[in-house]
Amino acid sequence: MAAKQVNRKCLPLILILVSFLFLVIVPAAFALPLKRLKSLTVIKEVNREGPYLGLLTVSTPEDSAFFATGAFQPHKTHLIIDLSGRRFRVGKIHDKKVLYVRCGVGMVNSAAATQQMLDLFDVKGIIHFGVSGNVNDSLSIGDVVIPKQFGHTGIWDWLNLNGTSNLDHVAELNVASYNVPKGKGNLLGLVGYSEEEFYSEFGKPNIAQSLLWVQASKHWLQLAANLEGMELKQCVNSSLCLPRKPKLVVGLRGATSNTFVDNAPYRNFLVRTFGVSSTDMESSAVVMTITLSNGFPVIALRGLSDLAGKQSGENAYTKFGSLAAYNAAKAVVQFIKILQ
Repeated sequence: MAAKQVNRKCLPLILILVSFLFLVIVPAAFALPLKRLKSLTVIKEVNREGPYLGLLTVSTPEDSAFFATGAFQPHKTHLIIDLSGRRFRVGKIHDKKVLYVRCGVGMVNSAAATQQMLDLFDVKGIIHFGVSGNVNDSLSIGDVVIPKQFGHTGIWDWLNLNGTSNLDHVAELNVASYNVPKGKGNLLGLVGYSEEEFYSEFGKPNIAQSLLWVQASKHWLQLAANLEGMELKQCVNSSLCLPRKPKLVVGLRGATSNTFVDNAPYRNFLVRTFGVSSTDMESSAVVMTITLSNGFPVIALRGLSDLAGKQSGENAYTKFGSLAAYNAAKAVVQFIKILQ
C-alpha cells in the first residue's frame, strides 16, 4: 500500500520529466537534421537552374577581396545556403551563373569543400583562388600566378638519424646540411618526400595511383593566357604602394602543403628541388579532387602576398595580403568574363 502511495506521489514528477524530454531535448535532437533537410531542399531548387561555375576561395581576407570587386550579383531568392558549417552563395558574374564558397585554410578543408560542391550541386567546373607565397625571384608581391601544375610537397617520411633512405622518395631534405655552424650530423635526420596517392573516376575502384604533379585543365589554361597584360592593383592605399606594376603569369608550377612557408632556406630548397614559383596550403588538394578524381575542369589563380621568408623582418603578408587577394579575385572575374 505504501509503495502505491509513493508511486502516485511520483507520477506528477514523472509526467513533468517526460514533458521536458519532448519539449526541450527531442526538438533539439531533430533541429540539425531538419535544418540540413531544408538546405538540401533549396539545393534541389537551385540545381534546376544550373549548371554553375564553382568558385572556391580560402579565408576571410580573400572573401572580402572577392566581394570588393563588385562583380558578384546574388540570386534574387536563393541568396545563401548554409550546409555543414559552410555558406554557399548563388549568383552571377558577367551574366554567368556561379556558386561561391569559402573553404577554410588547409588541404583537408579545401578537399572537403570541393567534394561537397561537386556532390551536391550542378557544377560544370571550379575556379579556385586565393593568395600564396612567392618563391620565384623573377616574380614580385602583387603578381598573380596561374600554375599549370601543383605538387603536394607535404607528404614526408621523417627518418631517424641513422635511418635508411628510401628509393621511392621523389626528393630528400638533409637537415644536417643546414647546421650552423656546419657539423657532421643532426638529430632531426632526413626528410623524404613521397608521392601522393589518389583515387580516380577513371581508374580501377579501390586502387590508388601515385603521382607528384596534378594538372590544371589545359583548355582553361590556354584561355587564361589571354589575361596576361591585364591591369592589376598596385597600391593598398595612397601611402602604401608596390615599387612596380604587378603582372599576371600563366604556366608555372606551384607547391602545396599544410605548412605556411616563411623560411628562406626552405624556400630555396623548394625552388631548387621542385622548380616551383609559389607555395600555398590548398591548391593541389582542390585540383586533384576535381580533375583527377571527378573529371571536371579546374584552374587555380593565386595572388603573391609575400616572399615566403626571403624578406628581412616582418612577413609582407600583413601589408600586402589584401592587395594580393584583390588581384587574384580581379583576375577570376576577368577569366569568367572570357570563359565560353
